[in-house]
Formats: sequence, structure tokens, C-alpha cells
Amino acid sequence: MKQQALTLLMLAASASPLLAQETRQWSLDDCISYALEKNIQLQQDKISLQEAEVDVKTAKAALFPTLSLGTSHTLVNRPYQKQSSTVSGTEIITSNDKNTYNGNYNLSVQWTLWNGGRRLNTIKTQQTNRDIARLAVDQTGNTLQEEIARLFIQLLYADESLRINRHTLEVSQATCERGRQLYEAGSLSKVDLAQLEAQASSDAYQVVSAESALRNYRLQLKQLLELGPDDDFEPALPVLDDAKVMALLPDQADVYAAALAARPEIQSSRLSIENARLAISTAKAGYLPTISLSASSSSMTNSASTSSWAQQMKYGWNNMIGISLSLPLYDGRAAKSSVQKARLAYSSRLYTLESRQKELYATIESLWLDALNAQQQFAAAEAQLKSSQASFDLTNEQFGLGVKNTVELLTEKNNLLNAQQQRVQAKYMALLDRTLLNFYAGNPIEL
Repeated sequence: MKQQALTLLMLAASASPLLAQETRQWSLDDCISYALEKNIQLQQDKISLQEAEVDVKTAKAALFPTLSLGTSHTLVNRPYQKQSSTVSGTEIITSNDKNTYNGNYNLSVQWTLWNGGRRLNTIKTQQTNRDIARLAVDQTGNTLQEEIARLFIQLLYADESLRINRHTLEVSQATCERGRQLYEAGSLSKVDLAQLEAQASSDAYQVVSAESALRNYRLQLKQLLELGPDDDFEPALPVLDDAKVMALLPDQADVYAAALAARPEIQSSRLSIENARLAISTAKAGYLPTISLSASSSSMTNSASTSSWAQQMKYGWNNMIGISLSLPLYDGRAAKSSVQKARLAYSSRLYTLESRQKELYATIESLWLDALNAQQQFAAAEAQLKSSQASFDLTNEQFGLGVKNTVELLTEKNNLLNAQQQRVQAKYMALLDRTLLNFYAGNPIEL
């Protein structure tokens, strides 16, 4: 029994590394989730958001007075002076000591009571900057999702294209083998056989090219996910239903309206306009006075005093409170220039918003038209593929009977391959554009 248990443990231990070495299958959702969690640029944007949160707290704290406690200690040496007199608090101290120690203690308060609303505007500005930083995180996340969706669908296209090329190669090899049989039977010339062999070699090269394209897209997606060289990456490529290609497209106007309300780049531009308005108010505050309040309590001690330290602190203590008014009379045009520049910046932000809205509309319009064209091309390619497949099957059968020659057979085969490639290209173009349209409308990316 012990030997059997030991054998089972050894088998389990030897099987566990094999299980650990299984390559993870990455779906589209897995890629997006991983990128949103690990992407470096996105993490940097989140740090910028945290910095903006700190700036908001700092701006709010500026509403309150500042309190500081200070103390200084001085040792004075008079090597050639026989007697010194020092005023300390309320007494005059006379001393024959050459070394005298002085201590000063001060508690002060500074508070800006009013400065034209600058502090409130600063708080609002920093809060808006925080919201813009949050939108920057969302915008980076959106860009990541769009890039991942593009590469993933390109992977699907490359994978299906590879399957088409492999099937074409199998047909070419079978035709070539049939040609050898006809050549040995004397029904096919050596030139025709050479053409069939050359076509098979060409199709083999196309398979190699398709495999290279598939590996390249896989590498691009892995690099976009910022996976390391030791990280295994094998995308899980689903077989998509052709019915999804012809699914009804969302209304273009509805997509644009939803995008205007939700896209972070548009919201960020609107917040920038709000910041520009606040900047104008802050600049105008340069014409207004500033009122400040200050207060302090202080005392001092002297080592030459006959009083104790506590008595010196008590009788030497003094309090002060004051209020100040600062009214700008002439500032070298600083306030006026600030107001003018703030107004120009506001106008510029308005144009930026208008430009981004137009860019958004152009993007959505292009996606919608491309998706519609791809759907129409897919429908036409479907019909062309059926016709080409039937024509090739008939020509291939007649070639086996010696009715059709090699040129006619190869022509029909190439027509079939072109129809297959056109169909698969239109298929994935339609899927990509429809997926991005739905994403701009505020829906999650899904195939």
C-alpha cells in the first residue's frame, strides 16, 4: 500500500508541471481586461489622476489660515567687553559675562481674508483638472480597446485566410497528383504538368506568407498587451457566424448623439472651456484689492537675567494682530494682459471642441459607410463564391476527363481563390466597423 501511494504521488508530481505549462487561451475579453489593468500608459494616467486629487486638497486647504511655530537660539560672545547691557522683554539686563544666550519663541498666524475670489476659482479649476485627468484615463482605455479589437479581428482574418490557402494548397496538390497520373497515361503534356507543379509551389508559398502574417498579428497583439518574452500567448480565435456580418447597423445619428454625450475626448474639451472661463475670472481678480489678517505671539529669554526662565517667558510675552490691504494701482499692464490672454485661450478652447466634434462625426460617418460597403461587398462576394465554386468543380471534373486543359483549370482555381479572399476580407471589415460603431455608441466591445 505504501508503494502504491508513493507511486501515485510521483505520478501527480510529474503531471503537475505539464498542467502548469499549458498555454493560456486569450479571448478578446481577456485581452481587454488585462490591458486595462496592466498597460503602462494607463497606469501613468491613473497616477496623474491621483496627483490631481492632491492638487484639489491643496487648493481647498488654502481657504484656511496658516499657523507656524518658530524658535531661535543665539549664543553671543564678547571677548573684550567688560560689561554689557541687553534689553530682554521688560527688563534691562547688565552682565559681566562674555557669553550670553538668547532664546526667542514665536507663534504666528497668516490668513488671506479676500483676494478677489482667486482661491475659490483655484479650487474649481483644480476640480475640473481632476475630472479632465479622469477622462484622460477613460480615453486611454478606449484607445486601448479599439486597438485590441482591430488587431484581434485582423488575427481572425489572417487565421481564416490561412485556412483558405491551406485548402487551396490541398486542392492544388490533389490536382497535381491527378495530372501526373494523366501524364503517365499519356493524356497530359509535360508542359501542362509543369504548370500544375508550379501552381502547387505557388500555393505553398502563399501558405507560408499567410502563416507569417498570422504570426505577425499575434506578435503585435502580444506587444500591445506588453507581455514579456517569457510569457506564453495564444489567442483564442472563435469561429464567427456569417449572419453577424449582415446584422443591422446602428443608426448613424444615434451613434453620434451617444458619442457626443459619452466620449471622454468631447467631455474633456467641454471641461477645458469651463477652465478657460475660470481663468478669465481669476485674471480679472488682478484688478481687485487683497485683504490679509496676521497675528502673532512671542517671547524671549536671556541667560544673564536674574529672573527664572518661566518668569522671563511670562513677563516678556507680547501679542500682535494686524490687518493689511493691498490695492494694485499700476502693475505694468500685467492684469490687463492676463485677462486678454485668458479670453483668447477661451476662444481657442471653443474651436478645439468644435474641431473634435467634427473629427468624431467624420470617424463615425467613415465607420458607418465602410461597414455598409463591406456588407454589400460581402453579399456580392457570397454570390461570386458560389458561382466560382460551381465553375471550378465542373472544370476540375472535366479536366479529369481530359475535356478541359490546364490553363482553363488554373484560371478557374484562381478565380475561386480570389472570390474566397474577397469574401473573407469583406466579412472581417464589416465585423470590425460594426464593432467599433457599437463601441462609439457606448456599448462594450464584443464580437
